[in-house]
Amino acid sequence: MGDVVPAPWGAHFLTSYEVCDQVLRSKTWAALDDDWRARQQAGSRWQAPASRELGHVLQGLNPPEHTRHRRSVGNIFDRNTLTRLRGPVTDIVNRLLDNLTDHMRDGEADFSALVSEELTIAAMGHWLGIPNEDHATVRSFSHAHLYAQELLPSPSQMAAADAGAVGMRDYFTGLVRDRRAHLGDDVLSGWIRTWDELEPDRERADEAVYFLAMFIVGAALETTSMLLNNLVVLLDQHPRQRNWLREHPEEVPRAVEEILRYDPPVHVTTRVAGEDTVLAGVPFRADELVHVMIASANRDPANVSDPDVFDIRRTGRSLSHLAFGGGVHYCIGAGLARLQAQVLLDALLRRFPSLRVSSPPQWEPRVAFRRLAALHVVDR
Repeated sequence: MGDVVPAPWGAHFLTSYEVCDQVLRSKTWAALDDDWRARQQAGSRWQAPASRELGHVLQGLNPPEHTRHRRSVGNIFDRNTLTRLRGPVTDIVNRLLDNLTDHMRDGEADFSALVSEELTIAAMGHWLGIPNEDHATVRSFSHAHLYAQELLPSPSQMAAADAGAVGMRDYFTGLVRDRRAHLGDDVLSGWIRTWDELEPDRERADEAVYFLAMFIVGAALETTSMLLNNLVVLLDQHPRQRNWLREHPEEVPRAVEEILRYDPPVHVTTRVAGEDTVLAGVPFRADELVHVMIASANRDPANVSDPDVFDIRRTGRSLSHLAFGGGVHYCIGAGLARLQAQVLLDALLRRFPSLRVSSPPQWEPRVAFRRLAALHVVDR
C-alpha cells in the first residue's frame, strides 16, 4: 500500500524500514510530550491522567529535557553491569524453571505466568531493589497503565490505565522516598544523589527519579516478557531450527536477534511532526501524527531477504531490526532484555529438549505493546 498510508482517524501509518528508521532518528519528528498532550481536545484519551503521566517519562520527553534525563543515568546496562547481572539472572532462570518442572508434572503449565512474567520483574527487582513481596503489585499496575499506550484504547482500557497510573505513582514515589531515607550504594540511591546535584528543588529531584524508575520498570515488564514468550512460541513452530540451535548453543544471541526481528514485542509506536515537513513525498503539517509500524519495517523485503521466513542463521544486514526503536529513544533496557532472553533460551535448550506449546496462546486485546495472557506448555 506504500511507505506512508493514511489511517481512518487522520494519522498515517509508516510501513517501510527506511521511512520508519528515518522518523525514529529524525529531530523533526517528536515524542508525544506533555506539552503536546495538553494541547489536545479536552476529554480525549491524550488528556487522561495515565496519558499525561506518560508525557513525563523518557519515552515521552524531547530534547533538551530528554537529553538531561537520559544523561542523568548514563549507560545503565553497560558491559560491566551486564556481566555482574548474568549470575543473578541465571539463578533466577534456574529457580523459575525448577518451578515450571514441578507444575508440568501434572500436565501443562502456563509458561507466561510461571517464567516470562516472573523473570522480568525478578531481574528488574534485583537490579533496582524492589522487594520480592511487591513484584505482583508492580506488575499488575504496570499492565493496566500500559493500556494508555495502545493505538486505539477503549474507554474501559483507559479507565484501567488511569487506575494503574495512580498505583504506579503511589508505589514508586514511596520507593524513592524510602530510599532517600536510607541511601546506600544501590542504583536508585545513585540516581537520587545525581538529581540532588542537577535539581535544587528536592521535590522536583525526587519526581525525576520517580519518572525514571517507573518508566524503566514498566517498559521492561511490558516488552521483555513478550520477547521471552516469543522465543518459546517461535522455536516450537520451527523444531528443526530449535534442534540445530541445541547443537550450536553459541548461536543463541543470533537466534534472539531473529526473534526480535520476526515478531517484536512492540508492533507500533507514534511520533508527531514538530514542524511542517515532507516525508516520502507526503506533506505533513506540524502536530500531525504518524504511527511507526515496527513489525512491518522488520519484514520489509527492501531491507531483509525473505523477510517472512524465520531463520536463526541470518547474518549481517538480514538481522537488522527496529525492535528496540532508534535514535535518542532507543530502548534504554535493550542490554538487559537481551541478557534475559539469551540466558533463558540457553537453559531451555539444555533442560527441556521436548518442551512444546500445548494449546494456542491466549492474547491480551493489544496492538502496540503486545502481551500474552497465557502460554501453556508441556514437556513431552
